[in-house]
Amino acid sequence: MNPFDVTSYLRGAFSHFPEAERRPVIGITGNYEDGQLRLGRGYYDSVVAAGGVPLVIPPVADTDVIINTLSRIDGLLLSGGGDFNPLWTGEEPSPLLHGINRERDLPELLITRLAYNRQIPILGICRGIQTLAVALGGKVAQDISATATVKHSQDADRSEPTHSVTIAPGTILRQIYEKAERSSFLVPPSSLFVNSFHHQAVSEPGPRFRISARSTDGIIEAIESSEFKPIVGVQWHPECLDDGAHLFQWLVRHAANYRAAHQTHDRVLTLDTHCDTPMFFHEGVQIGQRDTRILVDLHKMDEGHQDATIMVAYLPQPTENPTAYADHIFDQIETLVHDNAQTVALARTPDDLWHNKRQGLKSIMLGIENGIALDGQLSNLQHFADRGIVYMTLCHNGDNDICDSAKGTKTHGGVSDFGREVIAEMNRLGILVDLSHAAESSFYDALELSRVPIVCSHSSARALCDHPRNLTDDQMRALAAKGGVAQTTIYHGFLRQHGEANILDVMAHLEHAIEVMGIDHVGLGTDFDGDGGVRGLASSSDLLQFTIQLLARRYSEADIQKIWGGNFLRVMAQAQALRASAM
Repeated sequence: MNPFDVTSYLRGAFSHFPEAERRPVIGITGNYEDGQLRLGRGYYDSVVAAGGVPLVIPPVADTDVIINTLSRIDGLLLSGGGDFNPLWTGEEPSPLLHGINRERDLPELLITRLAYNRQIPILGICRGIQTLAVALGGKVAQDISATATVKHSQDADRSEPTHSVTIAPGTILRQIYEKAERSSFLVPPSSLFVNSFHHQAVSEPGPRFRISARSTDGIIEAIESSEFKPIVGVQWHPECLDDGAHLFQWLVRHAANYRAAHQTHDRVLTLDTHCDTPMFFHEGVQIGQRDTRILVDLHKMDEGHQDATIMVAYLPQPTENPTAYADHIFDQIETLVHDNAQTVALARTPDDLWHNKRQGLKSIMLGIENGIALDGQLSNLQHFADRGIVYMTLCHNGDNDICDSAKGTKTHGGVSDFGREVIAEMNRLGILVDLSHAAESSFYDALELSRVPIVCSHSSARALCDHPRNLTDDQMRALAAKGGVAQTTIYHGFLRQHGEANILDVMAHLEHAIEVMGIDHVGLGTDFDGDGGVRGLASSSDLLQFTIQLLARRYSEADIQKIWGGNFLRVMAQAQALRASAM
């Protein structure tokens, strides 16, 4: 082929790469020197060799530009470079501080924080590890010469390893290199030989990271996410080392996972069946902005690619004038939706949810948590049906006039006589009967009384965490036999009895429910803002990670849709169809 014949070259290239193939796009932050954007060749060559497409990101501190850039990449590579201005961390400059790069600091801090919020996989190299720390709550030592006993700024060629680092067991970094060594039939490494070109270093990783490698003098050489997210920072330059390809392959692989989850969310409808965000309305929270006081707002829903949530009016027991109390909460929800009408809308039916998704709108459905909202008056069910509630949890953490609670005192021995009337009227009005928080006796009574399947909007598995709020396997089987659904919750106390719960516990409870009930009877009800949320699934921003976990476990898209609200909406449609047939 003539090397100057572009047409022939393109013809040959496209014969090898199908039109539909799209490789993960890796954004690489560029260095800035002497009025020019610069980037070492090793960065983009390594990305290409790992199967990614490099996209160089200039240091532009414009949030619109950054957000638009993030919407077009699948992974982020934070490249090396000069010192950070210590004023960003509230420190005065040390006499040993080298030249700072004011053009890079703010843009990279912004893009790192926003990429973190959007669950984008990140690899930080040299200055990049420091960017992660400064952007996300850690600290950087301005100069390590007083504590270092190893030379961290080598004179040798960049491709020459000059000192060793010890990799902590059980870390992402250890797994990356163990996998690589297994493929070479060598002993899994606990140490690695690296190159170094720095005099600053991370001194404290911050709450979102753990230390994954140190040099022999104790200097932090690598950090990684402690929240089960694909984020790694290394102090050395792997793009210059023979074994550095492993880190780039790791980044590109997780970028592909991120893109797959993102595309899945484009096609499926994602519904969280229980959140308690209205409990914070008295603090003046704003769902239209990224509000640090709450776990569910429109920005976090967008970051986690979440389409819809069911916000409940939770009523503590006792509540004075409970019907008016619930109405006040619904009034506030409606006001917030009206004030953000360009991005969110109320929904009453499954069709409403799909319509809103097609229009690019988030959806909020209404629910009641605790049947004391009726104030003992059956007629109030019609009132709340007219307001648009889709379910009512019959009780909370105490017996009421409808039924006994899982944490109650067996007042009725199950569902009361009034409760029987309530269930019949809920069936007539198309309101789902929710048995989360109910005693086992109430659960089985309601299961027999209801003409349509019941739901447990936020309940986990008692076989894995022995808590009375969780469902036994027998309850799960009975629920499934009647066509109902149980939504795994993210409340830490219902996931683990000892130690800190995390995203892997959520997956364990979900998969146990699937094993017992089948894929058609499960879902997710986070209990966000009702003390729900665990490491790895801490807010609506993290919900994309739930889908990444599902994809990693090889669930089909059809099954993912069932888990992400499809099963719950099937039962909702049944309940609403019964109401329509009775009208």
